[in-house]
Amino acid sequence: MSNVTCTITDGIAHVQLVRPDKLNALTLDVLDDLVATANRLRRDKSLRAVIISGQGDAFCAGLDFASVMRNPGGLVKAFVPRPLRGTNTFQEAPWAFRRIPVPVIAAVHGHCLGGGLQIALAADFRIATPDSRWSVLEGKWGLIPDMSGVQALKELVGIDQAKLLTMSAEVFDGSRAKELGLVTRLDNDPLTGALALANELSRKSPDAVAAAKRLFNDTWNASPRRTFARERIEQAHLLVARNTKAAREAAFKKAEAVYGPRGR
Repeated sequence: MSNVTCTITDGIAHVQLVRPDKLNALTLDVLDDLVATANRLRRDKSLRAVIISGQGDAFCAGLDFASVMRNPGGLVKAFVPRPLRGTNTFQEAPWAFRRIPVPVIAAVHGHCLGGGLQIALAADFRIATPDSRWSVLEGKWGLIPDMSGVQALKELVGIDQAKLLTMSAEVFDGSRAKELGLVTRLDNDPLTGALALANELSRKSPDAVAAAKRLFNDTWNASPRRTFARERIEQAHLLVARNTKAAREAAFKKAEAVYGPRGR
């Protein structure tokens, strides 16, 4: 049985970590499964949103060191970067979900530690319980976050907080994570909250939603000149897109739009 499951209902994919007896701790196989799942979802143009959650009492407690260290050959292989992407398996497992053109929502409860936190931060949005437990835990083991976490932290918090969270390995709750900017919304039932957000975004043009994700992801640290150019390019595609026409006609009629698969 796979340690990562994926079901799709009405265009919304639910990716779930399934190692509840280990608090969904990450093995090399789990990392490979996450990369494969994200790559498969990225190619599905009928997809509208993705939710990532953990089965049982936790979202993800981080890396299963005991399991990984029993396979030194696999560890070395997973550490070598892919020439095209520039990421190794540890980095690509979270970041592959950032590459999916649709909104990705992490539904977080229980432990969200180390590698688990980095998976959550690679999502576009995070909905968490107020009592969930968060930490850039690598500092506890004399390490740094190396699963795309530094890039994600740069995008979400100031440099002082990013350094402090990384150096201190402080454990804090979901309410504090919301104050820091790591959590988008608090919800006592994050999976239901994530589904509500996915349904809300699914009612918008899939082309416009994908364009917005590309635009912000690709220009967040770019110059204004480059950002303005990308705005023009994305808008030019949208102006002639069939789903834009459907959105416009539905708005005039004050009706619910019916969209086809996204164009890109």
